[in-house]
Amino acid sequence: MSVTTSGLQVKSRQRAVRSSIELLSSMRFAIALLVILAIASIIGTVLTQDDPYPNYVNQFGPFWADIFRSLSLYTVYSAWWFMLILGFLMVSVSLCVIRNAPKMIADMRSWKDKVREGSLRAFHHKGEFHVGIGRAQTATTLSKLTGKLGYRLIVRETDSGATLISAKRGALTKLGYIFAHLAIVVICIGGLLDSNLPVRLQMWLFNKSPISTNTVINEIPPEHRLSSSNPTFRGYAWVPEGQHVSTAILNQPNGSLIQDLPFSIQLNKFIVDYYSTGMPKLFASDIVVIDHKTGERVPARVEVNKPFEYDGVSIYQSSFQDGGSQMRMTAWPMTGATTTTTPFDGTIGNSAALPSTVPGADGQTIEFADFRAINVENIQNGNGQIDARGVAHQTLKEEFDERLGSGAKSAKPLDLHNVGPSVQYKVRDRAGQAREYNNYMLPVDVNGERVFLAGMRANPDDPFRYLRIPADTGGTVKDWMNLRAALENPTMRAEAARRFADRSVPDSNHDLQQHLQDSALRVLTLFAGEDPQVSAEANGQKLGGFQAVATFIDRSVPKDQQEKAAGLLLRMLEGATWDLWQISREHAGEADLKPDATATRFVQSAINALSDSFLYGSPVYLSLDSFTQVQASVFQLTRAPGKKVVYLGSLLLVLGIFSMFYVRERRLWFWLKDDGHGTNVVMAMSTARRTLDFEREFARTRDTVAATLGVHPADGTSAVTNGATDATGPAGAPNPDGTHDSTR
Repeated sequence: MSVTTSGLQVKSRQRAVRSSIELLSSMRFAIALLVILAIASIIGTVLTQDDPYPNYVNQFGPFWADIFRSLSLYTVYSAWWFMLILGFLMVSVSLCVIRNAPKMIADMRSWKDKVREGSLRAFHHKGEFHVGIGRAQTATTLSKLTGKLGYRLIVRETDSGATLISAKRGALTKLGYIFAHLAIVVICIGGLLDSNLPVRLQMWLFNKSPISTNTVINEIPPEHRLSSSNPTFRGYAWVPEGQHVSTAILNQPNGSLIQDLPFSIQLNKFIVDYYSTGMPKLFASDIVVIDHKTGERVPARVEVNKPFEYDGVSIYQSSFQDGGSQMRMTAWPMTGATTTTTPFDGTIGNSAALPSTVPGADGQTIEFADFRAINVENIQNGNGQIDARGVAHQTLKEEFDERLGSGAKSAKPLDLHNVGPSVQYKVRDRAGQAREYNNYMLPVDVNGERVFLAGMRANPDDPFRYLRIPADTGGTVKDWMNLRAALENPTMRAEAARRFADRSVPDSNHDLQQHLQDSALRVLTLFAGEDPQVSAEANGQKLGGFQAVATFIDRSVPKDQQEKAAGLLLRMLEGATWDLWQISREHAGEADLKPDATATRFVQSAINALSDSFLYGSPVYLSLDSFTQVQASVFQLTRAPGKKVVYLGSLLLVLGIFSMFYVRERRLWFWLKDDGHGTNVVMAMSTARRTLDFEREFARTRDTVAATLGVHPADGTSAVTNGATDATGPAGAPNPDGTHDSTR
């Protein structure tokens, strides 16, 4: 039998047709296609698929994002070129099987009994025995032995008066080649069935097109919808608690298609279970599937990695989101000398305009994006280093320790805490520009101090930077908000400067006291962003906090005295802020505090927060008071008829590879001829793959035959030489049937 890597040879007068078919059916062409598909699959695995195009622009930039999109790298597995290669691969492998399978089946069924004594003597693995009994009895003995060795055999009388025993074992290894190649075709067919190709065909043949506008699903016209009998699809459905959906969204590069379902999914409850550390360990959805034809209601639970299947559609727990939680909040002004708060309610997914009574509102709106009832964070990691939110940083040594050592060691932080609910929203101005905010409801313990975390970022790709507002003794932001308003009030700043000078300098030194009062007032004015000269240098924008003080020092103090001046101004600022805080408490009807460690630390943290507030960029700080949580599940809905086809192909692939690697074909012949003193036996053995195991197997078989016959091999004819010859005979020696073996 001849198995080659060349293609199918057809009889055609046109050379181009012959060359095309030969190339398409050749093994080298199929291997090249497999390599290309492997490279494409690596790209599809590394590069996130089916994301919105702006995500790729943010990740790669507009230049490379356009190039990658033109190559369809964002939808590799549904790209036209990927489907085309897959189709060519199916045709190529099918032609390879058509070309070689008949030869292999014929070779597998053949006994190769057209052999001659000379051919057997030309084999590399051979032996010769002289037996003193008759040929018929010897043939019977060898037939029984061959059967015991696991061979199937036939016995034939030759034209020359000899007896030939032809035996074979492991001939089914030829099926391994056929199974392995058929498996590739079957898997490709299953992949095409579960791919985006059926959807693309409907778009081409039935004028289906994606919709790119926000429209109520029930009002979307039929040209953007796919029938519930669609043979294959993969989409997503977003279902809030207490509601139901009967459609899925199929994301496309330029929009979405609406897939009608043969049933509705009603979400009764979304369930999250947690470990003792606060990390989630279970996400599940209690649903009811309502059949549209029969009206039957089927309750089920969908968990991660535990889908529920109904009417050929598998329902997976993909993720979860907020389903429209209701927020009850308080809007604290972040500009002006007022402390008047405004109740402010909102619903996740909706937007609301800021009331005109809020200073600096100027037509700005709040867009509520997300709500989380539980936030597990690593607030303190034991090394005292924290980021703007309070999340711990690690030293270089700790980074190495996490990645070296035991493979069972976890690199996750161990000091995890639930810091409570948080709400995420955007503040959008009239020009359409927006900043995103993330505020925590409860104070968080950071380095032994309780602070409210108010995150801000100007771009979606940026991390949140957190304003840390110190909590007062009542666990609220009221004291800090009153202090912020007092800093904006010129009268209160002047009174705070006077009090600071009075308690710092004796009344007997009136001139020094007045000078200290003026200096303290100047520092407070600078810190409040009310100094006109500093603001003029900042292009007319309000510049306050430490940045304004630093600008003043850099402009007014010589270089060699700036460090000393900065220390003096900061001590003056801290002392004056203490008095300003007491004044704000008096106006709020609260008693003055005595300076102690706790109060001093509050003032220091308040000053830092006041300086950072100039970068906050929002006219209000929204404090979350209470909420009514509504959760939603995101389900992945798939109808995959090719799944079972792929399973069948995988089974064929395993069987084929197992057969090719672990099942070895062996052929065994005995030529029995009368020689006047008994019977002369010539034994020959061959295999498709010559290995050390086969060498040992031949030696055992030869010795077993000799022991069974009660003789020794004839001198000079039974030794196994070490010549460099093929396993089936010397170089160029024919097989017993006159053909030549050629393996890949």
